[in-house]
Amino acid sequence: MDIDLVGRALRTLPDDDDHPYRSGPWRPQHEEWKVDELEVEGTLPDDLDGLYLRNTENPVHMPIARYHPFDGDGMVHAVGFEGGRAWYRNRFIRTAGFTAEQSAGRSLWAGISESPTSAERPDGWGARGRMKDASSTDIVVHAGQAVTSFWQCGDLYRLDPLTLDTVGATTWDGWFPPEGISAHTKVDEATGEMLFFSYGLEAPYLHYGVVDADNRLVHHTPVPLPGPRLPHDMAFTTDHVILNAFPMYWDERLLAKGRFQLAMHDEPSRFAVIPRRGGVDDIRWFEADPTYVLHFTNAYTDGDEVVLEGFYQDEPMPRPDAVADDMWMFRYLALDWMKTRLHRWRFNLVTGQTTEEHLRDDHTEFGIVNGRYAGKRHRYVYAATGKPGWFLFDGLVRHDVEKGVDEHLRLPDGVYCSEVGVAPKEGATEEDDAYLVTLTTDVANDRSECLVLDAADIAAGPIARLKLPQRISSGTHATWAPGSALPGWG
Repeated sequence: MDIDLVGRALRTLPDDDDHPYRSGPWRPQHEEWKVDELEVEGTLPDDLDGLYLRNTENPVHMPIARYHPFDGDGMVHAVGFEGGRAWYRNRFIRTAGFTAEQSAGRSLWAGISESPTSAERPDGWGARGRMKDASSTDIVVHAGQAVTSFWQCGDLYRLDPLTLDTVGATTWDGWFPPEGISAHTKVDEATGEMLFFSYGLEAPYLHYGVVDADNRLVHHTPVPLPGPRLPHDMAFTTDHVILNAFPMYWDERLLAKGRFQLAMHDEPSRFAVIPRRGGVDDIRWFEADPTYVLHFTNAYTDGDEVVLEGFYQDEPMPRPDAVADDMWMFRYLALDWMKTRLHRWRFNLVTGQTTEEHLRDDHTEFGIVNGRYAGKRHRYVYAATGKPGWFLFDGLVRHDVEKGVDEHLRLPDGVYCSEVGVAPKEGATEEDDAYLVTLTTDVANDRSECLVLDAADIAAGPIARLKLPQRISSGTHATWAPGSALPGWG
């Protein structure tokens, strides 16, 4: 394995750091690597052709007061596959915030668990303001470039998907939503469109937009709400988008005093079903049981109904007796604390009624479907299982939502994976005729690997393992891009 160290960030974190989300499996990297050919254990399929990209919260500086893992700087890991061979890159996203803090040698903005008034810099992004836009949450590929985003609204940074060099922040004819754009933009493989939403503290509080396959903004509309809300994800069908307003949002009385504290309000969950190029007059609102949802898996049309699936939280605000005192600050992270369960909502466009049901009782999250089925009826969801009490993925599960059965890949103790990429096989005719790709962090053996699995038989374990040049920090969101979607591929 020919390894090149190509960059190193200035860091001020201690070598003996014992913070629970900056040590162990969450130990961050400050080096950037380039490996043109990875060592392979097993056999890489010749028809695995494309790029797996994963975004990672990766801090380099001590926080102003308290660190939360959502505060870390964005680092993208990429594994490219072509002709039975594979290569690896990792790069920091050169956001405006990362660059400024590298120059200053310290943190300049407040994290999510710190008061915005503690920020040294008065500018910044985020729905509450004065936060560093780390662009460290999500990643998609759109119009031939990798696009990263921040969980509480910010810029959309574009990267060269082959080198991971930061191209810069997105604008459309010099314009960008002043409140920023949330993580979990959606790319429809069938049309090439990127769908997005944004939210903030000013009326109308929520917006929705469409960017076409050539990266032109072609639609943007308000989705009025009665006050600030905290949506985190969206979904789409071939004809509609589904946005949301859940009853967990900032305490309005404290917000009036400039304090940002979550509260569960005595309200239903509300879903906005909108034609993909619709406006305010086209919005249909549906009510459902109160909960909070971080991530949806897919949506589709079934007769008169729009069907939505995602991970319902039985405990959106975990109980104090369920969380250890020293982990209370991180209570919205562990799947077992929030009791996340795969769930289905049906919104009848004729009657206006909502029906819903739990699809599973076990706690899973971060579910992905084959991208060719996004917006259409699907059968399989590839999700993660969580280590109790931690924001760590200790295995994968294939949910068959038609037959109601599951198949598991259970990782060894101390080994954690990330959200999968689903790579359809050449000439695939079935939904699960695909490969799964994920990155692992093995704490005991101080190493990381890229695993390739058969999507139809994940319990059989990896068909190939690829050794990475260093142990990487645990991470979450990822995406798969076929080589045909990447300029200059091959």
